[in-house]
Amino acid sequence: MWNWKQIQALVPQPEAAGWGAVDFAACLATFPLLEQAKTTPQDPIYHAEGDVWTHTQMVVQALLDDAAYAELAPAERETVFLAALLHDVAKCRTTVVGEDGRISQPGHSRKGALDARLLLWEAGAPVLQREAICRLIAVHQVPFFAFGMSRSGQSPEFILRELSWQVDLHLLCMLARADILGRICPDVEGVLLNIALLRELALEEDCLRSPRRFASAETALRYFRGAQLHPDYALHEAPGSDVIVMCGLPASGKNTWVAEHHADRPVVSFDDARAELGLRHGQNDGAAAHRAVDKAKALLRSHAPFVWNATHLSRQMRGKTLDLCLAYGARVQLVHLEASKSELLARNRARDTTLSNAALLAMLGRWEVPLPTEAHGLSLLTA
Repeated sequence: MWNWKQIQALVPQPEAAGWGAVDFAACLATFPLLEQAKTTPQDPIYHAEGDVWTHTQMVVQALLDDAAYAELAPAERETVFLAALLHDVAKCRTTVVGEDGRISQPGHSRKGALDARLLLWEAGAPVLQREAICRLIAVHQVPFFAFGMSRSGQSPEFILRELSWQVDLHLLCMLARADILGRICPDVEGVLLNIALLRELALEEDCLRSPRRFASAETALRYFRGAQLHPDYALHEAPGSDVIVMCGLPASGKNTWVAEHHADRPVVSFDDARAELGLRHGQNDGAAAHRAVDKAKALLRSHAPFVWNATHLSRQMRGKTLDLCLAYGARVQLVHLEASKSELLARNRARDTTLSNAALLAMLGRWEVPLPTEAHGLSLLTA
């Protein structure tokens, strides 16, 4: 198993005579999943260069040829280089050939972020840098369509502001430029123009290298959830509960963290609800959820502070909890905890649980680390 220091060694460093060549053989040895890219086809219209591995190498080279790359700090070079190397890592498992013979890879960006997260987590990458890489992968093509061709129907301003809270836009624009230059396709200049326009808008909004400023956390959260308001004018905040929403895999240390930091608060927990009902893990989850939600509603109605302790692994799972809390005017802080794979499995073996290690590992495919746009605040912690 490759560790984080070995992965860092893949990133070319500045040399007196320019940038050294990338050791692509070492890249393949470090990330064997990329071997499948050699036999993964692409649509010949948008990728006339051929397979995914050919494209990936061209993208990495285009990134290194960008003069802005040499000006980055070492950690930034690592982040954008690894994002470029892994940006299409999920194409091998998302390839679809239509009846007309056209090739597509729907959802490869989001699934690629999941794949990269697992690879880098197992290697021991620092959580904040790992998530910076994964977030870039998840949105690496958004700059292509932010102007005039937005697939989401959202305005360029909204797309820009939301992106600025998720990624470093300077790095994202570099990655997007490398992605379009590292292929043979029509209208390269049009896509480069869209990327340049997004960058210019980021400069105007003063968010190229930091999140777009909002008048308050409440204003930002409601804006990102679709409220029609201006970022510079604070939204009125109704009184409500102060809620800590825990996220993380089982055995990641959530119970310990809550006991150490918020022992004075009531806790809403599906596990506690199961125990109160005498249920095993996975048995009648609906009844346990109903009991936990009823307790949460009572606390929310009384504006009491509390902790909601659950795995909340995917954005969809968190969404139900966040929707409920925000409907009652709560102020929500997401706290995501994680541990290394070996520590996680050791803890799970040692604790009193009906959840096997095999079942725990099966949950990794749904592991989506929270984004800053999901709540009033976010902490990513290693326990």
